[in-house]
Amino acid sequence: MSKDIEVFGNQSRGQEFLAGLEQKQFMFSLVISYTDTCTIPGITIAGKNPELLAYTPPADAEFLNFGYCRCIDAIPMSPDGKPTPGLLTKTALEAASIPNIIINAGSKIAPKLPYFETGLDYGRNIAVEPAMPLDSVTQAVEYGRMIGRTLGSSTDCLVIGETIPGGTTTAQAVLTGLGIRAKVSSSMPENPALLKNKIASDALAKIKSTNPFDVVAAVGDPMIPTVAGMLSTASSITKVILAGGTQMAAVLAFSKITGYEKKNVAIGTTSYVVDDKTANLVDTIKQIDDIPVLSARLALKDSKIDGLRAFADGFVKEGVGAGGASIAAMLKIGIDSKHLLELSETEYQNIILQSQT
Repeated sequence: MSKDIEVFGNQSRGQEFLAGLEQKQFMFSLVISYTDTCTIPGITIAGKNPELLAYTPPADAEFLNFGYCRCIDAIPMSPDGKPTPGLLTKTALEAASIPNIIINAGSKIAPKLPYFETGLDYGRNIAVEPAMPLDSVTQAVEYGRMIGRTLGSSTDCLVIGETIPGGTTTAQAVLTGLGIRAKVSSSMPENPALLKNKIASDALAKIKSTNPFDVVAAVGDPMIPTVAGMLSTASSITKVILAGGTQMAAVLAFSKITGYEKKNVAIGTTSYVVDDKTANLVDTIKQIDDIPVLSARLALKDSKIDGLRAFADGFVKEGVGAGGASIAAMLKIGIDSKHLLELSETEYQNIILQSQT
């Protein structure tokens, strides 16, 4: 078992989960979505500017598959040019020959590649209006269940990642609405926690119901019920890694009502999320269920490249299922963090060369 995977929470279940997946087959699925909540100033660092935020999810999906983006002419970048965490995901998946599937669950812009289509509309700005109609939440769960059943039957472990700008804010609102005390992570080194708390509390004050479906409809986003549906069926067939931090905590909390096979589920993320002092992911998961949290201890702090080293300094920390994809690669082929770093640096250089041609 890789020395670069740490287990938090239920140690025995986590170690058993990992041991059962060494040299097994994995499938990676990326759920792309969108919430207008991301347009609130100061919420997210995803994308170069607010006008391009809606392009981030499809661009991430395209980058994973092509190494470049088709809907925009660059990979998704932070304002100062740091690359999408999808670079880490792509590196891990290619190193271990892990296939990936794209699911469109309310992305404002469709990716230019084959994908599962749920027909969901994008999420609205929860500071202004409800995120989505109640029947959209029901549809998301139902279609998610269909997709999860299909994908889960094809692999030893289904890794589910997400890309949704502003998703930690809607996740915080859902967690709070479901009675979970959570300090959420952020794509920025200076976590705008007070702003997120205010948006969440103001949005929750407008609803009277505590029913999880009503909470997600009011203050969530389309990704959350879609992944919950996928989890419910896939985990009854195979092992599932929910690849992410705060957003996957919200998925797990909502999934308490939609159901899942507990022994087959783990959260998979990066050490940068687990180590985030402004958040409390492990604590949050403990409040929801006795599910292990797996952490990929990546070596990005040792990178010669500023843009990659920035991940270790608190920029982005996680996204596009980077932690879960890295864990899957480590388990499947025994690759370590140092080798993944070398491959990530090569991928980074390839992107720079492409941008100059």
